[in-house]
Amino acid sequence: MATTQQAGPAGPTATTERALGPDLARGFMLLFIALANSHYFLRGDTVRGGYPMDGSWLDSAVTWLIATFVDGRAFPMFGLLFGYGVAHIARRNEALGPRGVRRLLWRRALVLIVVGFLHAMLLFVGDILAAYGVLLLLGAWTVRWRGRWLLVLAAAFFALTVLPSADSLSISADPPDASMLPPDLVTMVTERIQVHPWVALGGPIGFAAPFLVGLVAGRARVLERPERYRRLLTVTAAGGIAIAVLGAQPVALMLAGVTDVPSAATLELIGPLHDGSGVLGGFGYAALITLVATRFAARPGPVVEAIRATGQRSMTCYLMQSVVWAAAFTPFLLDLSGILSVAATALLATATWLATVVAADRMRRAGRRGPFEVLVRRVAYGRRR
Repeated sequence: MATTQQAGPAGPTATTERALGPDLARGFMLLFIALANSHYFLRGDTVRGGYPMDGSWLDSAVTWLIATFVDGRAFPMFGLLFGYGVAHIARRNEALGPRGVRRLLWRRALVLIVVGFLHAMLLFVGDILAAYGVLLLLGAWTVRWRGRWLLVLAAAFFALTVLPSADSLSISADPPDASMLPPDLVTMVTERIQVHPWVALGGPIGFAAPFLVGLVAGRARVLERPERYRRLLTVTAAGGIAIAVLGAQPVALMLAGVTDVPSAATLELIGPLHDGSGVLGGFGYAALITLVATRFAARPGPVVEAIRATGQRSMTCYLMQSVVWAAAFTPFLLDLSGILSVAATALLATATWLATVVAADRMRRAGRRGPFEVLVRRVAYGRRR
């Protein structure tokens, strides 16, 4: 009697089969992640949006640049690429059936949650990996939904981000607290274990719209077929980035000290405007980098290959950044949060990103994946894969 063997997972995509655009986008935008995260550690007499307000003219200029082009723009792009990657996994493993695909995605989600928890406890309480994991636990149910329903749900979550609110980090006057800058190990654990669940459970609300749009784009393979979707990518790049730049100005000019801090009611309008326009900016960045990647697809030079390698090891490189933040800013280590200026911190962030690019390129040359990418794949696909 013949027996039927159940199909196993297809396994992770080989490095040589990966499209240049998404990997290049991940690798380059890790620079923006470093710039966005590092300034929130800084202390000052007055803090707004994570920036000390008493810096030099150079600090004001750097604040304007980061608030305009970086803050609230990089994370939505990663949310888009996260959804895009999930669509790719679902398509590649459709032989498993709906239940098998969900189980595969849930295993990935659990790894992200566990690693994210440890990351938050030991290095950086602002961890986003656990939030992505929670989002994937729920999002695994949506991978087979019709595109129109995904877009409707994405629009609903996007509407939540632009509602008037005082919760936007871009307008917050709170200085870094004990969970960000713990004075000792006991405080570090006791504070972070209280804060982390709020970040892990609240983060998916902000990432949901980009994730769902990424699922739709991933099904159509928009970022892998730029020649087919050139008009869509061009309009998205130009329109998304333009809206993000314009939408950032009320907050960016305030943070740079060009304009006065407005009333509380106005802050509750311009904060969500900054965040909502940033979501569209994240889409624009992904489209722009994909279009740029088409010029290097045939003959990528060493710089492009190094940044691509960083994108292929984005989880490892993201965690490497947090090692630097923990060493540089933790009060019982180097304690630089009250010493470094905004401009100096931006230089530190850039140098940190460059170091991860060099490390990723060395791993590429040695034929090694990032250790955390290997961990995710082993749990999701099994050791043989």
